[in-house]
Amino acid sequence: METIERQDAAEKRRPRVGRNVTAAIAQDICADRYPSGTPLPRENDLCELYGVSRTVIRESLKVLESKGLVRGKPRVGTTVCDRDDWNILDADVLEWIGPYIKDFDLLGCILEARRTIEPAAAEYAAERASAQEIADLDKAWRQMRDSARDPESFTEADVMFHTVLLTASHNQVFRRLSSAIHAALKYALHASNIAVENREDAVLVHGQLVEALRMRDKAGARECANRMLDLAVRDLAAAEKAIGRTK
Repeated sequence: METIERQDAAEKRRPRVGRNVTAAIAQDICADRYPSGTPLPRENDLCELYGVSRTVIRESLKVLESKGLVRGKPRVGTTVCDRDDWNILDADVLEWIGPYIKDFDLLGCILEARRTIEPAAAEYAAERASAQEIADLDKAWRQMRDSARDPESFTEADVMFHTVLLTASHNQVFRRLSSAIHAALKYALHASNIAVENREDAVLVHGQLVEALRMRDKAGARECANRMLDLAVRDLAAAEKAIGRTK
């Protein structure tokens, strides 16, 4: 009877869809069940562990390799890569890291990147943004204002605001960075937005940035961007505290 119960419990844990298997292996890697530099179990063992066919395991390993988590070599097998090789800006990788994000200091790293990029982007946008881009920023700001009590909708508008801002700088590198950090920015803003109850300060300064762009006030735009990031520091502390409580 005990053996049957254990088998039933194992069946409930085993993911049955390829994407779920990929996520399950990835989360075990993130949890250090399979530490960096060590080989994964053999395919047959992975099939047994996750309750799926070799085809599903092979497809999952291909996905994980494309995202930098593992590396396969003929006659060697599949080895877990160093964390420095992981594509941490990938939306799936961010989701897998989720429960362990504090161990990666990823939220702090994203904030450092924004500190470097966004004030300059805001200044350039004050000079270069088109009327349509300023209108798009204003629309994103109004959505933030109107959804201040809804963290999910607020985050969606917040991400759009910062994406348009980088695009409005008309700097090709910043445009590329906008695409690269989109998933990470969404994760960071969401973590911050659900950790704080009062978003009025954020709404205010985002609106002031839109106005600075309208007035073509480069110094004012840079100042607003820096004030936004000062708020982000405060919200990051709240987010990390909340993550710590969750863990």
